[in-house]
Amino acid sequence: MVEKTNIDNRATVVLGGQVTIEELVAVARYGAKVEFSDAYCERVKKSRSLVEKWIGEGRVMYGITTGFGALCTEVISPKETAQLQRNIVLSHATSVGEPLSIEEVRATIFMILQNVGQGFCGARMETVELYRQFLNLGLTPFAPKEGSVGYLSPEAHMALVLIGEGQAYVAGELLPAGEALRRVGLTPTELSAKEGLVLVSGTTSVTALGSLALYDMLNAAKCADIIGAMTLEILKGTTRAFDERLMSVRPHEDQRSTAANVRNVLKDSEIAVHYRDYRLQDALSIRCIPQLHGAAKKTLKDALKTIEIEMNSCCDNPILWPEGDDGEAISGCNADSSYVGIEMDSACIAATVLAKMSERRNNRLVDGNLSGYPWFLIKKPGLNSGLMIPQYTQAGLLNDMKILSHPATIDGIPTCGNQEDYVAMGYNAAKKARQIVEKLEFILAIELLSVYQAHQFMEGDKLPATAVQAILEEIALTVPIMNEDIYLYPHINTIKNLIHSQRVVGLAEEKIGTLL
Repeated sequence: MVEKTNIDNRATVVLGGQVTIEELVAVARYGAKVEFSDAYCERVKKSRSLVEKWIGEGRVMYGITTGFGALCTEVISPKETAQLQRNIVLSHATSVGEPLSIEEVRATIFMILQNVGQGFCGARMETVELYRQFLNLGLTPFAPKEGSVGYLSPEAHMALVLIGEGQAYVAGELLPAGEALRRVGLTPTELSAKEGLVLVSGTTSVTALGSLALYDMLNAAKCADIIGAMTLEILKGTTRAFDERLMSVRPHEDQRSTAANVRNVLKDSEIAVHYRDYRLQDALSIRCIPQLHGAAKKTLKDALKTIEIEMNSCCDNPILWPEGDDGEAISGCNADSSYVGIEMDSACIAATVLAKMSERRNNRLVDGNLSGYPWFLIKKPGLNSGLMIPQYTQAGLLNDMKILSHPATIDGIPTCGNQEDYVAMGYNAAKKARQIVEKLEFILAIELLSVYQAHQFMEGDKLPATAVQAILEEIALTVPIMNEDIYLYPHINTIKNLIHSQRVVGLAEEKIGTLL
């Protein structure tokens, strides 16, 4: 639960029950504090007691008293247990390249805490408490993001900091782990039986990255409805294509709700009323908004359902089952990332089709033959290029998105001496979803910039919808109307940030109520 309805750095997320994607974002992005409920602590302690009991009994358990992967037949003596856990963290910290962002690492640690808190993992309270303090005190481990097949390496880099190894950020400064811990008043720990395995295995990073990407995709999809409606209005499109009667004969829920969003955005638009019969039928990028946006949003909502199930699951291997004749350590593969991976591959496609329609709408805005406005929405075209080149930017971004829309999960390169002869590759699906949604936000921002610029050329005294006016006025606070060529890069970023921060959706909803 989030104890405050506003998600900011004063909110608190209490672990111990079901969590949501909004709570993950509250912690990862907005600095919400994390607390453990009594139930959380009781489950963790009970699961830990099983590990200690079973080791004392001499049971052979994967990853606890044996090696890992293809080395699962190698039995480890009780005296070597701590060394085994340290070794798995050291040996698995092999991801490379640029680091995960602060929010991506925070989201992953949040998911590790949630995973352990299900009560089937066997980590100690001391260990999860140290990770909790990382989140609450602003210490973020350094974790390179390239080279994971679904788990292990980025998580191992994070776990290094628990034992005083590796690097971590404090107040934006990258420090050796020991110094970072000292800066926030913490000391390293020594990992105990099973803990190294718990900390590096599972779908924690996949779910974390996927959640962040999906959260932004869902917001971008609402923005696409708003911006699409704004483009329809300024291009003198007909709202007939959004009639509820038309939607009722093809009753896909998200098609109907998208059409309703467009109708609501434009419900008090004098421009839309005036031009309702201006043309019989608009181009597909305008009249097909309910159908394409609706299909994309259905895919994103399906992904949300799957991700929130995963967030509230135990993805460890083995799991420690406490019931029956003295319980059992059950080895399987709940660490497989196929559920999240396949959904994120699908979400990438959904985001890309939203982008391709946005680019086509923007092309209609800047093409003087199609819009009826000056070419590239600038006075004296020729002397000025106006908004010619931002559409090139859209084209380049969209090409990247099409490449990234190739599914990661259809691949499976064997690892671990063929003990892991199939690999889900869900991590790469979630990682590329993060790239895709940022490109979508930029593409939508460029369309919105064109809408903003086009309004100076609208003739007559008919007013736009109040929701549209609110968004245009917000943009006008920082973005000038172009009368001649100007440096556009900062203005594209400004509008992109209005989209990413949910300001565009917020402004619209203040005028028309909650978008569907």
